[in-house]
Amino acid sequence: MDAKLATPTIGWVGIFRLGLVQAALGAIIILTTSTLNRVMVVELALPAAIPGALVGWHYAVQLSRPRWGYGSDIGGLRAPWIIGGMMVLALGAISAAAATALMASNVLAGAIAAFVAFFIIGVGVGAAGTNLLALLATHAAPSRKAAAAAITWIMMIIGFIITAGVAGAMLDPFSMARLVEVTVIISFVAVAAAAIAVWGVEGRTERRKRAFETSEKPDFKGAFREIWDEPQARRFTIFVFIAMLSYSAQDLILEPFAGLIYGYTPGESTQLSGTQNMGVLIGMIITAILGTVIGKSRARFMRQWTIFGCVASAAALLALCAAALVGPTWPLQPTVFALGIANGIFAVAAIGSMMTLASSGRKEREGMRMGLWGASQALAFGIGGFLGAAVLDIARVSFTETGPAFALVFGIEGALFIAAAFCAVWVGRSSADDKLLPVLPSADLLAAE
Repeated sequence: MDAKLATPTIGWVGIFRLGLVQAALGAIIILTTSTLNRVMVVELALPAAIPGALVGWHYAVQLSRPRWGYGSDIGGLRAPWIIGGMMVLALGAISAAAATALMASNVLAGAIAAFVAFFIIGVGVGAAGTNLLALLATHAAPSRKAAAAAITWIMMIIGFIITAGVAGAMLDPFSMARLVEVTVIISFVAVAAAAIAVWGVEGRTERRKRAFETSEKPDFKGAFREIWDEPQARRFTIFVFIAMLSYSAQDLILEPFAGLIYGYTPGESTQLSGTQNMGVLIGMIITAILGTVIGKSRARFMRQWTIFGCVASAAALLALCAAALVGPTWPLQPTVFALGIANGIFAVAAIGSMMTLASSGRKEREGMRMGLWGASQALAFGIGGFLGAAVLDIARVSFTETGPAFALVFGIEGALFIAAAFCAVWVGRSSADDKLLPVLPSADLLAAE
């Protein structure tokens, strides 16, 4: 291949720069999903269902992710979509803060404005997040994709932590005007940081421009059909949905579990969440290091560790079932820490696999594949937390004791992780295996590992 047409590969500095974009994205998201949520429920004394519905709505909007990936595939550049998405996200966050302030005087008008604002937030997250991962998938070397996946997640968490601390200090003494002011400042800084971080990362773009000048440009429906007809892409979409459904279902019930069954105070249950997040970071780091230093078959390594992460997460959830049934004598902290490690292994291995598979099959469709999988993840996150809480409420009414109700929910989550592990095995099937299953579409587009 002509060297001028080769895709430029980003090094460690480039990966960390793109991780900074993820941190900036996370900084704005934490304001909209956490800070505004608290203000609506505590300061405004509104039902928790209102911010919950708004967050669910922004996940629903992210079903548009394939469209944003398609746009960058056709245009040949990801950076403008990332910067544009961040600007839209910032606009949505500022609008959401203003809508929250409006709720103090007119709840209905504020809620309508917030509905529009969270639509804008969903568009911004979808456009920026999808194309950030597509850019990493396109330009990160195979040996660095596990580390790239870990770095982006870790930097997003860092963005959460820094923003929580800075915004918390800036918001006191609290007022609605200060809420809007702080949101404007943090959003402006986040967009500026993302723009600086992504500037020039794609390098020389002659290859991409020439490729799109000479290749067919199917419409969105045609491009989507091409991707969905790839057995591996379709299977991975199903895997992402099932795995992320289980991953997100525990978000809203772990701290209530610690309070109701173990008598934890709010501060202690928050520390328990910190224990889980520490485990997640350790699991991510372990997987990133092993995925980087391993010699060959990195795609196979990612698939195997994805399966292991799913099975380990299921085992940890089974231990939580026992914790719910046994009660305070069970070692809860180590169990939650183990769950965090398993979740971290699964998350990095799955995203590393996603980055590898994004470059498989028909070329110049990385954005569409990332968009499809991102939409599947958003859908799972949007309904996972709600379903976990809803099943718990139904179980608490049905059972005479609270412990078995939590055990049922944890058991269902564990079963979903086992199902996800089988799906991960299914994703790795070869074209020859598909011939044994005539009910499935042809695997002509499936690329060799």
